[in-house]
Amino acid sequence: MSKHDTKSASDVSAKDLSAFKKEALFAIARLENSDETPYGLGIKRQLQERLDEEINHGRLYPNLDDLVGSGLLEKEALDKRTNTYTLTEEGKELLRDYRDYVDETVSTAL
Repeated sequence: MSKHDTKSASDVSAKDLSAFKKEALFAIARLENSDETPYGLGIKRQLQERLDEEINHGRLYPNLDDLVGSGLLEKEALDKRTNTYTLTEEGKELLRDYRDYVDETVSTAL
């Protein structure tokens, strides 16, 4: 999704997001739940541990910006070089809906 092709959060569901964007939302949720500040390098570290691959800035930040543009994240300057990212209520709702979908699918499949 480009800057010119943004959707409002109410128009976005988990099926609209790439696996990487979902993992980024999960990483931010984990950081928020651990009382760590969700900033770019912390999110990158979480993703690298989870995905077991190197994540470069050219992949991370455009995806975070897309999530901000979709209304799922808020971005705030921590200092001149560092931004923090937090889930919006819409982002939290998307993750809850996705969790419920996965739970239902797994429980009926097993």
